[in-house]
Amino acid sequence: MKKDIEIPVVKDVHVAIIREWNEEFLDKDWNAYIINDRNTPIELTMVVSKGYDGERKTSIMRHAIGDLESKSYKKIEVVQEDLLALDNEFFVTFYADNKLHEKRFVFEKNTVTENNLINIQLIDKEGILAK
Repeated sequence: MKKDIEIPVVKDVHVAIIREWNEEFLDKDWNAYIINDRNTPIELTMVVSKGYDGERKTSIMRHAIGDLESKSYKKIEVVQEDLLALDNEFFVTFYADNKLHEKRFVFEKNTVTENNLINIQLIDKEGILAK
């Protein structure tokens, strides 16, 4: 029976934390985005996020993203600066090709820094991709 269960591998879907200018507060914020770099859309997308480090942990946040067209992205949430000292996890589930997909993306503590920024092509801004 277990051999009949197919677990699809998630490819070309990413979570990134982007450093962006906030016009309202006249400062830079860290914002988490989900990126669909596939050639097909993903549907009914849900993201569950949390931060943790031993005894310290944040509240669990649930985000209904909905559908994402191919080669598109959508903002998940603002990540407060002090939370970057924790491991930040984004658990993503979505439907594609009539199958349920899921993947856990993690930003390890203290890795989201200005020194680690790279260009995120689809968004065309500097940020960090989760592992």
